[in-house]
Amino acid sequence: MGVKNEVFDQTLKHKGYFNYTDLYNFCYNWFKDNGYKNLAEEEYIEKIAPIGKEIQIKWVAKKKVSDYFRQIITVKWHILGMTDAEVEVNGKKEKTNKGEVKLKISAEVEKDWEGNWEKTPFYVMLRGIYDKYILRTTIDEYEDALTAKASNFVADTKAFLNLEGRK
Repeated sequence: MGVKNEVFDQTLKHKGYFNYTDLYNFCYNWFKDNGYKNLAEEEYIEKIAPIGKEIQIKWVAKKKVSDYFRQIITVKWHILGMTDAEVEVNGKKEKTNKGEVKLKISAEVEKDWEGNWEKTPFYVMLRGIYDKYILRTTIDEYEDALTAKASNFVADTKAFLNLEGRK
């Protein structure tokens, strides 16, 4: 339909202790708090192996910026060897999880996401001119803003995992 331009691609890895439920809720709430009301869990696969659970999740969060632009952030979760664990915090035992978490985050700016400029070949040509000469600075601004937002998600998630891992 629209024309997508990837502006961000990063992988976050964490090995050690983390609380899966808290991490899931933290990430979900981050998207809701940042205006991504259209968050879809397109894939959820859970396998039980001798080394622990393996979980694969794919989230796609979409946010309308204007009638012509839309932001899309995709998060692919891959959790390996997740087992239940107990840690001692301030003299109290708490249940948590242990394993390896990998989050692959990518972000795209989608132009003409409703497909209005794809009805005829002439419109497609006009869209190219429109994007290249009229909207160039606007496109750059939206791409920079989305890159910053995706970087913030990575930084916030890293901080959350470091706090969780230190229990």
